[in-house]
Amino acid sequence: MEAYWAAPPVSRTLTALTFATSILVHGGLLSGNRVVFYLPWIFKFPLPEVWRFITSFWVTGGGLSILFDTYFLWMYSSGLEKESGRFSQPGDFFTYIIFLGLVILATAGGILGGAIFTQALILAIAYTYSQDNRGKKVSFFIITFNVMWLPWAMLLMTFVLAGPDAALNQAMGLIAAHLYDFLTRLYPTFGGGRNVIHTPAIVKRWFGADKPGIQVRGYGTSYRPASQAPGRGTSNGFGFSSAWGTRGQGRRLGGD
Repeated sequence: MEAYWAAPPVSRTLTALTFATSILVHGGLLSGNRVVFYLPWIFKFPLPEVWRFITSFWVTGGGLSILFDTYFLWMYSSGLEKESGRFSQPGDFFTYIIFLGLVILATAGGILGGAIFTQALILAIAYTYSQDNRGKKVSFFIITFNVMWLPWAMLLMTFVLAGPDAALNQAMGLIAAHLYDFLTRLYPTFGGGRNVIHTPAIVKRWFGADKPGIQVRGYGTSYRPASQAPGRGTSNGFGFSSAWGTRGQGRRLGGD
Protein backbone atom coordinates (compact mmCIF):
# COMPACT_ATOMS: atom_id res chain seq x y z
CA MET A 1 0.00 0.00 0.00
CA GLU A 2 2.92 2.37 0.59
CA ALA A 3 3.91 2.04 -3.08
CA TYR A 4 0.34 2.82 -4.12
CA TRP A 5 0.09 5.99 -2.03
CA ALA A 6 3.55 7.08 -3.16
CA ALA A 7 2.46 6.91 -6.81
CA PRO A 8 1.18 10.01 -8.68
CA PRO A 9 -2.35 10.71 -7.38
CA VAL A 10 -4.29 11.09 -10.64
CA SER A 11 -2.63 8.14 -12.37
CA ARG A 12 -3.01 5.76 -9.44
CA THR A 13 -6.68 6.67 -8.94
CA LEU A 14 -7.57 6.46 -12.63
CA THR A 15 -5.75 3.15 -13.06
CA ALA A 16 -7.27 1.60 -9.94
CA LEU A 17 -10.81 2.65 -10.91
CA THR A 18 -10.34 1.36 -14.45
CA PHE A 19 -9.00 -2.00 -13.28
CA ALA A 20 -11.68 -2.46 -10.62
CA THR A 21 -14.57 -1.47 -12.91
CA SER A 22 -13.30 -3.69 -15.71
CA ILE A 23 -13.00 -6.68 -13.38
CA LEU A 24 -16.54 -6.12 -12.10
CA VAL A 25 -18.02 -5.75 -15.58
CA HIS A 26 -16.20 -8.62 -17.29
CA GLY A 27 -16.57 -10.79 -14.21
CA GLY A 28 -20.34 -10.46 -14.40
CA LEU A 29 -20.65 -8.64 -11.06
CA LEU A 30 -21.71 -5.36 -12.66
CA SER A 31 -23.78 -4.91 -15.79
CA GLY A 32 -21.96 -3.05 -18.54
CA ASN A 33 -25.23 -1.27 -19.29
CA ARG A 34 -24.81 0.57 -15.98
CA VAL A 35 -21.56 2.28 -16.97
CA VAL A 36 -21.58 2.91 -20.74
CA PHE A 37 -22.18 6.31 -22.31
CA TYR A 38 -25.74 6.62 -23.61
CA LEU A 39 -27.36 10.05 -23.73
CA PRO A 40 -31.02 8.97 -23.28
CA TRP A 41 -30.05 7.27 -20.01
CA ILE A 42 -27.82 10.12 -18.88
CA PHE A 43 -30.66 12.65 -19.16
CA LYS A 44 -33.37 10.21 -18.09
CA PHE A 45 -36.19 11.74 -16.06
CA PRO A 46 -36.64 11.83 -13.10
CA LEU A 47 -33.29 10.17 -12.19
CA PRO A 48 -30.53 11.17 -14.63
CA GLU A 49 -27.60 8.75 -14.70
CA VAL A 50 -24.85 11.38 -14.90
CA TRP A 51 -22.14 9.02 -13.63
CA ARG A 52 -21.94 7.62 -17.17
CA PHE A 53 -19.93 10.69 -18.21
CA ILE A 54 -17.12 9.30 -16.05
CA THR A 55 -17.58 5.53 -15.91
CA SER A 56 -17.46 5.23 -19.70
CA PHE A 57 -13.70 5.87 -19.35
CA TRP A 58 -13.22 3.04 -16.85
CA VAL A 59 -13.98 -0.11 -18.86
CA THR A 60 -11.32 -1.95 -20.87
CA GLY A 61 -11.72 -4.87 -23.22
CA GLY A 62 -12.18 -8.35 -21.80
CA GLY A 63 -9.62 -11.08 -21.17
CA LEU A 64 -5.99 -10.04 -21.42
CA SER A 65 -7.06 -6.56 -22.51
CA ILE A 66 -7.81 -5.81 -18.86
CA LEU A 67 -4.15 -6.30 -18.00
CA PHE A 68 -2.66 -4.69 -21.11
CA ASP A 69 -4.96 -1.65 -21.15
CA THR A 70 -4.47 -1.07 -17.44
CA TYR A 71 -0.70 -1.41 -17.85
CA PHE A 72 -0.55 1.06 -20.73
CA LEU A 73 -2.78 3.50 -18.87
CA TRP A 74 -0.55 3.36 -15.79
CA MET A 75 2.73 3.37 -17.72
CA TYR A 76 2.10 6.48 -19.80
CA SER A 77 -0.09 8.48 -17.43
CA SER A 78 2.29 8.08 -14.49
CA GLY A 79 5.22 8.89 -16.76
CA LEU A 80 3.59 12.16 -17.73
CA GLU A 81 2.38 13.06 -14.26
CA LYS A 82 5.82 12.47 -12.72
CA GLU A 83 8.20 13.58 -15.45
CA SER A 84 6.56 16.03 -17.85
CA GLY A 85 7.49 19.68 -17.49
CA ARG A 86 4.13 20.75 -18.87
CA PHE A 87 2.41 19.39 -15.72
CA SER A 88 4.75 20.97 -13.19
CA GLN A 89 2.10 22.62 -10.99
CA PRO A 90 -0.35 20.85 -8.66
CA GLY A 91 -3.53 19.92 -10.50
CA ASP A 92 -2.14 20.48 -14.02
CA PHE A 93 -2.34 16.80 -14.96
CA PHE A 94 -5.88 16.55 -13.59
CA THR A 95 -6.92 19.52 -15.75
CA TYR A 96 -5.30 17.80 -18.74
CA ILE A 97 -7.28 14.60 -18.15
CA ILE A 98 -10.54 16.55 -17.80
CA PHE A 99 -9.87 18.41 -21.05
CA LEU A 100 -9.17 15.13 -22.88
CA GLY A 101 -12.34 13.63 -21.47
CA LEU A 102 -14.53 16.53 -22.58
CA VAL A 103 -13.19 16.48 -26.14
CA ILE A 104 -13.52 12.69 -26.38
CA LEU A 105 -17.09 12.85 -25.08
CA ALA A 106 -17.97 15.50 -27.66
CA THR A 107 -16.37 13.67 -30.58
CA ALA A 108 -16.44 9.92 -29.91
CA GLY A 109 -19.64 10.14 -27.88
CA GLY A 110 -21.63 13.03 -29.32
CA ILE A 111 -20.64 12.70 -33.00
CA LEU A 112 -19.73 9.03 -33.46
CA GLY A 113 -22.16 7.60 -30.91
CA GLY A 114 -19.53 5.62 -29.02
CA ALA A 115 -20.24 4.05 -25.63
CA ILE A 116 -16.80 3.26 -24.14
CA PHE A 117 -13.87 5.67 -24.30
CA THR A 118 -11.07 4.01 -22.35
CA GLN A 119 -9.07 3.20 -25.48
CA ALA A 120 -9.39 6.78 -26.73
CA LEU A 121 -8.15 8.14 -23.41
CA ILE A 122 -5.16 5.77 -23.34
CA LEU A 123 -4.28 6.74 -26.91
CA ALA A 124 -4.50 10.45 -26.04
CA ILE A 125 -2.15 10.00 -23.08
CA ALA A 126 0.24 7.91 -25.20
CA TYR A 127 0.29 10.66 -27.84
CA THR A 128 1.26 13.32 -25.30
CA TYR A 129 3.85 10.94 -23.86
CA SER A 130 5.36 10.47 -27.32
CA GLN A 131 5.53 14.25 -27.83
CA ASP A 132 7.33 14.74 -24.52
CA ASN A 133 9.83 11.91 -25.07
CA ARG A 134 10.95 12.39 -28.67
CA GLY A 135 13.85 10.14 -29.62
CA LYS A 136 13.20 7.65 -26.82
CA LYS A 137 12.86 3.96 -27.61
CA VAL A 138 9.82 2.07 -26.30
CA SER A 139 8.78 -1.57 -26.36
CA PHE A 140 5.29 -2.36 -27.61
CA PHE A 141 4.69 -6.03 -26.89
CA ILE A 142 7.71 -7.65 -28.61
CA ILE A 143 8.66 -4.74 -30.89
CA THR A 144 11.00 -1.85 -30.01
CA PHE A 145 10.79 1.40 -31.93
CA ASN A 146 10.91 5.19 -31.60
CA VAL A 147 8.27 6.50 -29.21
CA MET A 148 6.89 8.80 -31.94
CA TRP A 149 5.33 5.74 -33.56
CA LEU A 150 3.67 4.54 -30.36
CA PRO A 151 0.17 6.06 -30.81
CA TRP A 152 0.05 4.93 -34.43
CA ALA A 153 1.05 1.39 -33.48
CA MET A 154 -1.72 1.31 -30.88
CA LEU A 155 -4.25 2.63 -33.40
CA LEU A 156 -3.15 0.08 -36.02
CA MET A 157 -3.53 -2.77 -33.54
CA THR A 158 -7.07 -1.65 -32.73
CA PHE A 159 -7.87 -1.46 -36.45
CA VAL A 160 -6.60 -5.01 -37.03
CA LEU A 161 -8.14 -6.62 -33.94
CA ALA A 162 -11.39 -4.68 -33.50
CA GLY A 163 -12.14 -3.14 -36.88
CA PRO A 164 -12.37 0.35 -38.41
CA ASP A 165 -15.26 1.58 -36.24
CA ALA A 166 -13.36 0.89 -33.02
CA ALA A 167 -10.22 2.48 -34.48
CA LEU A 168 -12.16 5.60 -35.48
CA ASN A 169 -13.61 5.86 -31.98
CA GLN A 170 -10.12 5.48 -30.50
CA ALA A 171 -8.68 8.05 -32.91
CA MET A 172 -10.72 10.74 -31.19
CA GLY A 173 -8.11 10.51 -28.46
CA LEU A 174 -5.51 11.73 -30.94
CA ILE A 175 -7.68 14.72 -31.76
CA ALA A 176 -8.15 15.53 -28.08
CA ALA A 177 -4.44 15.26 -27.25
CA HIS A 178 -3.33 17.24 -30.29
CA LEU A 179 -5.88 19.97 -29.54
CA TYR A 180 -4.49 20.24 -26.01
CA ASP A 181 -0.95 20.39 -27.38
CA PHE A 182 -1.97 23.06 -29.90
CA LEU A 183 -3.75 25.27 -27.37
CA THR A 184 -1.12 25.02 -24.64
CA ARG A 185 2.17 24.76 -26.54
CA LEU A 186 2.09 25.13 -30.33
CA TYR A 187 -0.14 28.20 -30.68
CA PRO A 188 1.37 30.17 -27.77
CA THR A 189 4.95 29.31 -28.84
CA PHE A 190 4.79 29.57 -32.62
CA GLY A 191 1.56 31.47 -33.29
CA GLY A 192 2.00 34.30 -30.83
CA GLY A 193 -1.21 33.37 -29.05
CA ARG A 194 -2.04 32.91 -25.40
CA ASN A 195 -2.45 29.70 -23.45
CA VAL A 196 -6.16 29.65 -22.59
CA ILE A 197 -6.12 26.43 -20.57
CA HIS A 198 -5.21 27.09 -16.94
CA THR A 199 -5.66 24.94 -13.89
CA PRO A 200 -8.44 26.51 -11.79
CA ALA A 201 -7.40 27.84 -8.39
CA ILE A 202 -9.79 25.47 -6.61
CA VAL A 203 -8.13 22.48 -8.32
CA LYS A 204 -4.68 23.75 -7.36
CA ARG A 205 -5.73 23.99 -3.72
CA TRP A 206 -7.30 20.54 -3.93
CA PHE A 207 -3.91 19.15 -4.98
CA GLY A 208 -2.06 20.99 -2.23
CA ALA A 209 -0.82 24.17 -3.93
CA ASP A 210 -1.54 26.09 -0.73
CA LYS A 211 0.91 23.88 1.17
CA PRO A 212 4.69 23.79 0.88
CA GLY A 213 6.21 20.70 -0.64
CA ILE A 214 9.06 19.12 -2.58
CA GLN A 215 8.64 17.95 -6.16
CA VAL A 216 10.98 15.25 -7.44
CA ARG A 217 10.97 14.91 -11.22
CA GLY A 218 13.19 13.46 -13.90
CA TYR A 219 14.61 16.88 -14.71
CA GLY A 220 15.34 17.88 -11.10
CA THR A 221 14.00 18.53 -7.62
CA SER A 222 12.27 21.74 -6.61
CA TYR A 223 10.84 23.21 -3.45
CA ARG A 224 7.32 24.58 -3.80
CA PRO A 225 6.36 27.27 -1.29
CA ALA A 226 2.76 27.61 -0.20
CA SER A 227 0.81 29.72 -2.67
CA GLN A 228 -0.48 33.07 -1.54
CA ALA A 229 -4.04 34.27 -1.71
CA PRO A 230 -5.00 35.32 -5.26
CA GLY A 231 -4.17 38.92 -5.95
CA ARG A 232 -3.40 41.14 -8.91
CA GLY A 233 -2.28 39.34 -12.02
CA THR A 234 -3.33 35.86 -10.85
CA SER A 235 -5.92 33.60 -12.38
CA ASN A 236 -9.42 33.55 -11.01
CA GLY A 237 -11.17 30.50 -9.64
CA PHE A 238 -12.13 29.30 -13.08
CA GLY A 239 -8.62 29.26 -14.51
CA PHE A 240 -8.70 32.37 -16.66
CA SER A 241 -6.07 35.01 -16.05
CA SER A 242 -7.12 38.60 -15.58
CA ALA A 243 -5.23 41.13 -17.66
CA TRP A 244 -6.63 44.00 -15.56
CA GLY A 245 -5.07 42.50 -12.47
CA THR A 246 -1.61 43.38 -13.75
CA ARG A 247 -2.33 47.12 -13.99
CA GLY A 248 -1.21 49.60 -11.38
CA GLN A 249 -3.38 51.58 -9.05
CA GLY A 250 -3.95 54.32 -11.65
CA ARG A 251 -4.57 58.03 -11.32
CA ARG A 252 -7.38 60.38 -12.18
CA LEU A 253 -6.94 62.12 -15.52
CA GLY A 254 -6.05 65.76 -15.11
CA GLY A 255 -4.79 65.26 -11.59
CA ASP A 256 -1.39 65.89 -10.15
